[in-house]
Amino acid sequence: MKYLKGIVLLIVATLTLQFCKKNDIVEATPLNEDWKFSKINETGALDESIYSIAYDDSQWETVNLPHTANIEPLTVNNQWQGICWYRKRITIPKSDKDKKIFFELEAAMNYSKIWINGIEVKDHQGGYLPVIMDISKYVKPGAENIVAIRLDNTDNLVTGPKPLKRLDFNMFGGLYRKVNLTTKEKIYISHPVLANKIAGGGVFITYPKVSEAASIVNIKTHVINEYENSESIELVQIILKNGKIIQEKTSSNIEIKAGKDIELTEQITIVNAELWSPKHPNLYSLETKVLQDGKVIDQQTTNFGIREFTFDDKHQLHINGKKTFLRGVNRHQEYPYIGYALSDNAQYRDAKKIKDGGFDYIRLSHYPQSPAFMDACDEQGLVVIDAIMGWQFYNDTEDFRNYCYQSATNLIRRDRNHPSVLGWEVSLNETKEMPVYFMEELNNITHAEYPGDHVYSCGWKDDVYDIYLEARQHRILRPHPYKEMPITVSEYGDWEYYSKNAGLNQDKLPNDVRTEMSSRQARGYGEKRMMRQAINVQEAHNDNLSTRAYSDSYWVMYDYNRGYHDDIERSGLMDLFRLPKLAYYFYQSQRDIDDVAVLKLATYWNDKSPTDIKVYSNTDEVELYLNDELIAKQKPDSGKDTENLKHPPYTFNLNEFKQGTLKAVGFVDGKKITEDIVITPQKPTKLKVWLDESGKTPAAGQNDILFLYVAAIDDNGTINPDFTETITLEINGSAKVMNVDAVNAEAGIATAVLQLGNTKETIIVNANAAGLSGNHEFKID
Repeated sequence: MKYLKGIVLLIVATLTLQFCKKNDIVEATPLNEDWKFSKINETGALDESIYSIAYDDSQWETVNLPHTANIEPLTVNNQWQGICWYRKRITIPKSDKDKKIFFELEAAMNYSKIWINGIEVKDHQGGYLPVIMDISKYVKPGAENIVAIRLDNTDNLVTGPKPLKRLDFNMFGGLYRKVNLTTKEKIYISHPVLANKIAGGGVFITYPKVSEAASIVNIKTHVINEYENSESIELVQIILKNGKIIQEKTSSNIEIKAGKDIELTEQITIVNAELWSPKHPNLYSLETKVLQDGKVIDQQTTNFGIREFTFDDKHQLHINGKKTFLRGVNRHQEYPYIGYALSDNAQYRDAKKIKDGGFDYIRLSHYPQSPAFMDACDEQGLVVIDAIMGWQFYNDTEDFRNYCYQSATNLIRRDRNHPSVLGWEVSLNETKEMPVYFMEELNNITHAEYPGDHVYSCGWKDDVYDIYLEARQHRILRPHPYKEMPITVSEYGDWEYYSKNAGLNQDKLPNDVRTEMSSRQARGYGEKRMMRQAINVQEAHNDNLSTRAYSDSYWVMYDYNRGYHDDIERSGLMDLFRLPKLAYYFYQSQRDIDDVAVLKLATYWNDKSPTDIKVYSNTDEVELYLNDELIAKQKPDSGKDTENLKHPPYTFNLNEFKQGTLKAVGFVDGKKITEDIVITPQKPTKLKVWLDESGKTPAAGQNDILFLYVAAIDDNGTINPDFTETITLEINGSAKVMNVDAVNAEAGIATAVLQLGNTKETIIVNANAAGLSGNHEFKID
């Protein structure tokens, strides 16, 4: 019997190996390691030879992607702009001689030229959307091939926006996202950008019917035959949920003529559908397989979520038929020192912090962001307004308009299958000069590329778009009759509290007072000024809820640098190192208690602290104790700036400061749910060191970027916010500190930006400062 079992297992294993070999499809291969890089002050002679096969790049720096062209200081006063080059040797297997080979840069800032083996293959305007090319006829299978890429991130009249010296953010250079090489047979699923078919190319998934009882998934697949003969194929569509097959459909005997293409449409009904929403971001995956003579010759996996965004007659948003207000935030993709060069894991961590901060929605400002970030929004349940590049710039030329039209087209083709996308911001933010015909064309592109109902263009003007993006300061300064259209408060909480002309009487304040009363507050400015930001955002969010807007998005989630200013823009709910300010906890507390219980004492409780204590919580009642003595048991605040909030904060009035332990206890329906404790900081006795993983453990082989935090703590484990010393780090292992500035503590915490290598290993970090020490150990998987 044992013998028979062994024979059966051997047969199964053999068949499995044969099946795997038969269906060994070459998919996207990352090309992110061992690039040669140099910033070059070009001369005519150099430009003639630098892309050639024979050019000697041995003295260039060896880098891995994602990569920034220049490591900048924390505060960027003079960002590098110029020409840089990347070169890489790639070997194409000899067996791929008659195959299709595609090369893709996920992003390259800003104007790029690409050569393969000394031949110019493509030039591309724009630094935020993919650069994709068919390089089949330029490469030599079985031999070494040279890829040379020239990037130019100087000011550009074709792509805009404003010149850097007048720009409200920074456009950092380099190959700052991934590069992929894809090999296919000559019958293959197309790439939607290369296919260049309106509402077509690749795999396009839509939802004619959305219902938990039964939803219809419409799948349009574009297949190309580049053989010299007509070919017959079989198309298989498999829908899976958590790895389990839900539905499968096969279409056989599909004839594609020589040199032609075909679009195939399937409709699959899913009974008991699990719909996608911010609370329940259910994702399915679609496996599309093209078979010939029983062999899989191409396949593609597409993640999707079944959802429907609709607006009622009062222009309120419904997601899958349920009325939903979206609490949101804006996001810039900048990191300290490395600019835009985030790993996929870092993109995910940014999205998770936003979700954990109490948000359901992100307006992407003011450009297309990473595919990895979009994937994370799908997974986390973050609704997105997806945007083309644009900020206070319109160039009245055909080249500029065509660039904008192509950007809108390619953005939709890239992101159309993401369930998180509610609308397409095909508008140039705060650009008064946009003519109506220009906006009309962008709106038309949106509806041509994504036909059907419940598809929405967005713009900061209400002339032609489906959704009006109205900043709060614009509403205050220039109130006007609303058109019959959905409205979102696209930006709020910063400019109206800062600018002298934003409508809240700042013009009557001295500059120093205006700054102190603004929302632009660093963690190091102290507890009182951070609380000022928290008061501002509470007032503004409460005000937004009194309008008919279906959503709002605070400006901004993370601090960022500005080309035109010599200081960091500090209105972020988190700083550049992704450390929270007090206003972050206000938004956390607006989450439903069914999602998570939130209770946060917004104080350091030292002799500098206000004696009016704010507690942010979504519980019904809160008790506050000082040194185990009950101060009060209270309901949430009422009155001004609380009327519309889901969960107003609690304010406890203490007459004087007394050091010791504050304890807040939260109750729901009379039952204790959660508590928070703050102990007056004492003299630091050691350093606490930890790594910010935010849902993604450290990973090798992707140039992973993580924040390493070092805090000065006392014997109670309390961080001392007065600690501002410089930290020295000793790292054992392949992790590199990217800080070009000293690793200084701010409000008790110092941050090192770590870049990980390609080795799976254990990293040991030892930290020292002012006679204090601490360590941390972590694994790179």
